[in-house]
Amino acid sequence: MANALFDKGRQRFLEAQLDWGTATIKAVLVDTATYTVNLSAHEFLSDVSGGARISTSGAFTSKTSTGGAADAADVTFTSVTGASIEAIIIYKDTGSDATSPLIAYIDTATGLPITPNGGDIIITWDNGSNKIFKL
Repeated sequence: MANALFDKGRQRFLEAQLDWGTATIKAVLVDTATYTVNLSAHEFLSDVSGGARISTSGAFTSKTSTGGAADAADVTFTSVTGASIEAIIIYKDTGSDATSPLIAYIDTATGLPITPNGGDIIITWDNGSNKIFKL
């Protein structure tokens, strides 16, 4: 699989139901041995089993959008332990897994896969024209 946007997340952007600049956006590190992405069917964080979620970030900061590309400050996951991480999922946090929409799935990035060792994992977003993702 290559990096992609979830269909329902894309739809939310088009229908003005998701505002990158004001929404609480987070990322979760995912073990693909226990999660199989389905970009057309998966809609909410509850579609990703708890066992597949290795660590969740805090809210993204310094979010910007330019030319249809979403960007934010790099993210640090602290003291990460657990299974191997093969993907990152970006989502809008509503406070409930059942209503937190999935936005992007990233499994092609420098450093993936990674085996946690209890240390911090820093996600450095791409500084190219597509940034984190581009609509």
